[in-house]
Amino acid sequence: MNTPSLLVLIPAYNEEKRIGPVLRDYAEYFTKNYNGKFYLVVVLNGCRDNTLGVVQSVEKDYPSVSHLEYPDPIGKGGALIEGLKLAPQCDLVGYVDADGATKPAAFYELVKHCDQADCVIGSRWIKGAVLHQAQNHRRQFASRVFHLIVQLLFQLNIRDTQCGAKVIKREAIQNIYPSLTIADMAFDINLLYSLKREGYKILEVPTEWTDMAGSTVRLFRTSLVMLLSVIRLRLIYSPFYKWLSPLRPLEVWIYTKLRAPVPLPHKDDKNEPDKN
Repeated sequence: MNTPSLLVLIPAYNEEKRIGPVLRDYAEYFTKNYNGKFYLVVVLNGCRDNTLGVVQSVEKDYPSVSHLEYPDPIGKGGALIEGLKLAPQCDLVGYVDADGATKPAAFYELVKHCDQADCVIGSRWIKGAVLHQAQNHRRQFASRVFHLIVQLLFQLNIRDTQCGAKVIKREAIQNIYPSLTIADMAFDINLLYSLKREGYKILEVPTEWTDMAGSTVRLFRTSLVMLLSVIRLRLIYSPFYKWLSPLRPLEVWIYTKLRAPVPLPHKDDKNEPDKN
């Protein structure tokens, strides 16, 4: 059996200080250890620093590395939605964070499980996970509260929806792609719930992870935006959604005031009855 081709996406926003070593580590590791075709694409999302220059420097040494550039900020989710347009080119598509919290060997462990499920996700909160540097207490608390809200709204039964390491089969991505609309950091919930609704199998695997210094995330504002986005996502799949379209300008205003990427319209803004 041929080794599946693999595309790894890295969304990046002002990551000039951290992304260079991450790209080199991934390119070097998979060049040596992966028998299939391997591509690493950085999706630059409104960068105002020299992230592009750093990425271009790595591209000179590793042909497997390339980039997509979007001059205006489109959010982590927006960057991944754009990157996932490349899904037809490869058998497997994954993504990791630009900070290097998930090392290449840990990501490869997820890839190895892709014969067992349509989507394999790394988890920091199940038995067997190795945390070299845990999040601070404020971030851990916010993460667990968000997890509780997500479980109440969507019943995903996934311990760690937000770990930035996931691998999905091409067919699954192509099928759910029209449902991906959340442009901020709640994108993962959008992805996982869309997979669940379509009956795809999601496998949660313990991972090795390190909380990295230098994050640009502002905890309160980011948490508020993510909360708004998961509530919006829940409403999309409710009987009430068709009555909410007049509120779209207000929604845009709120996200703009919070300096957050505005969600994309969902499937031509048509309502679907909930399957659950």
